[in-house]
Amino acid sequence: MPLFQDIYNMLTILNYFFAVAIIFLERRNVISTWAWLMVLLFLPGVGFIIYLLVGKTFNGRRLKAMTDETREEFNAVSRQQTEQIEQGVMHYVDPTMEAYHDMMHMNLMSSRYSVLTQDNQVDIFTDGQSKFESLFEAIEKAELYIHLQYYIVRADVLGRQLISLLAKKAREGVEVRLLYDDVGSYGLRKSILKPLLEAGGEAAAFFPSRIRYLNLRLNYRNHRKVCVIDGKWGYIGGFNVGDEYLGLDPKLGCWRDTHLKLEGSAVKVLQAHFMMDWNRTSAPSISYEAKYFSEDMHPHGVGMQIVSSGPHSNRQQIKNAYIKMIHSAKRSICIQSPYFVPDESLLNALKMAALSGIDVKVMIPDRPDHFFVFWASRSYLGELLDNGVRCFLYEKGFLHAKTLVIDGKVASVGTANIDIRSFKLNFEINAFIYDTATATRLQQLFMNDLDHSVEVTIDSYRRRSYGSQIKESFARLLSPLL
Repeated sequence: MPLFQDIYNMLTILNYFFAVAIIFLERRNVISTWAWLMVLLFLPGVGFIIYLLVGKTFNGRRLKAMTDETREEFNAVSRQQTEQIEQGVMHYVDPTMEAYHDMMHMNLMSSRYSVLTQDNQVDIFTDGQSKFESLFEAIEKAELYIHLQYYIVRADVLGRQLISLLAKKAREGVEVRLLYDDVGSYGLRKSILKPLLEAGGEAAAFFPSRIRYLNLRLNYRNHRKVCVIDGKWGYIGGFNVGDEYLGLDPKLGCWRDTHLKLEGSAVKVLQAHFMMDWNRTSAPSISYEAKYFSEDMHPHGVGMQIVSSGPHSNRQQIKNAYIKMIHSAKRSICIQSPYFVPDESLLNALKMAALSGIDVKVMIPDRPDHFFVFWASRSYLGELLDNGVRCFLYEKGFLHAKTLVIDGKVASVGTANIDIRSFKLNFEINAFIYDTATATRLQQLFMNDLDHSVEVTIDSYRRRSYGSQIKESFARLLSPLL
C-alpha cells in the first residue's frame, strides 16, 4: 500500500506541475485552459498521462521549410498580387470577384503560399465511386510522378487496390510517393505497403510513433487529402482511402462527401504543400525540380486560393477565411460539416449573419461516426436556432462534406471541419473558390441534399429527451479538447 500511495502522490505532483505550465507557460485561450485544469485537478491519477498524449502545445520550430527556390517563387508572386490588390489594378477573370479583394488580400498576408490562380478547371465529386474512378484513371495516365497524401489509408479492398496500382506505376518507372497520417492510418502495416516499396515507390508516415503504442504527438494530425499527378491533375477534398468512403460500411451507409479535381495553376500550389509535408517526415526530401511544377495553363478559368493551416501557425488561416466569408454574405450562407464544434468567434459570426436577415443554413449528419463530437455538435444547434439559423440533419447515409457557400458566388471545399480541432490542432488545407458558376453548382448540391434532410425546429429541439440533453452537455464541456 505505501508503494501505491507514493505513486499516487507522484502523479498528483505531476498534475499540479502541468497545471502551472498550462497557466504560466503555454498561454492557451481561457476556455481551453480551464478545460485542461479540470482534467488535471479532477483526474490526479491519469490526468497528466492524458495531457502528455493530447494536451501538449505544438512546437513547430523543428519542421523543415520549403526549399529556397520554391519559397522565393511563391514569395515573389504573393508580394506582387498583394500590391496589385492594394493598388486596385488586379485583373479578375470573373469581374464580380473584385468584391472579395479584401478576403484575397487577407489570405495572401496570412500565408505566402495562398497565391491567387485564375486559370483552373474544376470537377466536383460527391460520391466515392466517381472520385476514385477519376483518381485511378489519372494515376494510370501518369508518366512522371504520383504524389498522394491522405489522413486515412485503410488496409481493406480499396486500400489494397490503390497500393497495387501505385506499385504497377512504380515498376513502369514513375516516381510514386504515398504520405499518410500515422494516427489516422493506424493499422496500416508495412506488409501492406511492401508491394509499393519493392517496386521502387516510397511511403512515409506523418509524425510516426517513436515508441510503439505511444505517440506524444497524436493530438496533431495531418488531416489533409492532396493528390498531384504529373503536375497536371490535382485532387483536394474530404474523401480518404477506405471501403466506407464507397458507402460500404453498413453502419454509416451512403457516404456523402465533396471532393474536387483541379487542372491549372492551383495544382502547383497543391504540389508545394505536398512537398512541405513530405519534407517534414523522415523520408528523403524532395528538392525543387521544374518537372514538379507544370507550366500548363488555361486562358480562362476558375479563380482560387489554396489555403492551409496547422498547429505550427497561430494565425488559424482557414478559420479566419471562413469568418471573412460569413461576414461578406449579403443573402445566403450554406454550411455542411460532419463535425460542428465552432469557437465563439465563428459561432458569433453565424448568429450575427442570421440576425441581420441573411438566410443561414447549417447541415450536419444525423448519424455519428464519433460519439463525443456528434453530441457536441448537437449541443450548438439550440443556440443557432434561437438566433434564426436554420439547422438540418442529413439522413441519407453519412455527411462528410466540408463545404461553405456564400451568396452562390464564393465557396470553400477542403479538409477543415467547422470545429476547434480543425482550426487549431490539425494540419488542414482548403480551396477557396472565387467563381460564380462553381459556387452556384455547390449551392445547388446543398439544396439537393435538403431533400434528404430533416429540419430541426426550436420546438423539436426543446422536446429532445433528457438523455440526449445530458450527453450534449457532457460533450459540450469537453468540446475544447475534442
